[in-house]
Amino acid sequence: MALARAEAFAARHPRALTGGVVTLLSGFAITAFGIAPLAPNAADLPQRTLTEQIQIDDLDAQLSALASHSIALSRNELTRSSDTVESLFKRLGAFDPEAAQFLRKDPLAKRLLQGRAGKMVQLTADASGTVQTLVARFPADSSDQQSTHFSRLSISRGADGQFSAKLETAPLQAQIRLGSGTIQSSLFAATDEARIPDAIATQMADMFSGEIDFHRELRKGDRFSIVYESLTADGEPINWNGAAGRVIAGEFVNNGRSHTAVWFKDSATGKGNFYAFDGQSKRRAFLASPMEFSRVTSGFAMRFHPIHQTWRRHLGVDYGAPTGTPVRTVGDGQVEFAGWQNGFGNVVHIRHSGDRTTVYAHLSRIDVKKGQRVEQGQRVGAVGATGWATGPHLHFEFRVKGSHQDPRIIARASEAVTLPNYARNQFQQTVASVKTQLSVAQSMESGVLGAD
Repeated sequence: MALARAEAFAARHPRALTGGVVTLLSGFAITAFGIAPLAPNAADLPQRTLTEQIQIDDLDAQLSALASHSIALSRNELTRSSDTVESLFKRLGAFDPEAAQFLRKDPLAKRLLQGRAGKMVQLTADASGTVQTLVARFPADSSDQQSTHFSRLSISRGADGQFSAKLETAPLQAQIRLGSGTIQSSLFAATDEARIPDAIATQMADMFSGEIDFHRELRKGDRFSIVYESLTADGEPINWNGAAGRVIAGEFVNNGRSHTAVWFKDSATGKGNFYAFDGQSKRRAFLASPMEFSRVTSGFAMRFHPIHQTWRRHLGVDYGAPTGTPVRTVGDGQVEFAGWQNGFGNVVHIRHSGDRTTVYAHLSRIDVKKGQRVEQGQRVGAVGATGWATGPHLHFEFRVKGSHQDPRIIARASEAVTLPNYARNQFQQTVASVKTQLSVAQSMESGVLGAD
């Protein structure tokens, strides 16, 4: 009976039910009704049609307008050491003998293919490939300005069809970027996958080097997230030596353990340093390595000497790297010796506090003098193969009261620089800000994201 009444009600009031469920249970009927809203049915509302006449140009006028519109093509390329004007133009999709001639003859324009390769070139041309403008951006000529400015070479075609060139120096701009990645094989493979510049990856390795041995302790599945500055030239990201941005904050999860760091500049002293989020300084009296992140070719242990052909105790650590790679002092100190010394070849000895000495051997060049005061991270020379060396590398030793010690153990055990108490409040505000950015970075798959 209940079911019959429900069907009869639905037939009389078709819009009263938006849906119904009828369930028969043990001979009883249970009926559920959905009540329609009180708003009127849209189909019953009055309707109006609006018309507006649109004036359309005739076909000839439209074709004329299209013919008068000039199409500009824009391409970007990097110069190569083997480039000629023609090969560069070919990659840029341009064909313009007049422009090519100008680049070969004009003193300023010739600089496009002079000096180091890797100049960022942006070219605009018309539909036929005729050059309209060409702008090249590259490191500033002055070494003092290369970390803050860039050179801009502008070549343009005037209304009379003649070319002109202008060279100027402009400031680099910083853009905040977020990146994240997962280790599958190596640190640099992961940062390449995430499109993070090598200079930033190196800074990240240095930032956590007091806690993670990136040569031995890196694990597949380790992950990182990072906030860093990307320097740009007219909005174009650059990756030039000497003009890398700074890491602002990062988290590295190694073997399940999280390590955090943030760059904090003390407003009172003007000095900056990396700190963990709890305020523990990442900076210690000694750096973990005298070189930016590199592979260790021979550790502090017994080894078969490649020249003497005998097993000997190796009293230092060897870092394989190309000749000319910068070598830095691992701590503040004073140069005790700088010159040639038997099998060490060109070598630098630096005396530190606590009767500690570091040795940097087989250098291709020496950049300090005996008696000179040096600060942690300062360049003291460059990798070479002088003395008893079978190939370019740095031999590094750490001595305490004349006794050789494992440099990596000393670095981890050395005293930390502490955060002043008066800076705590400002530091916590900085940490709160970067935590938000790192959360965004962590939510990304391997990659990089710009941030305002």
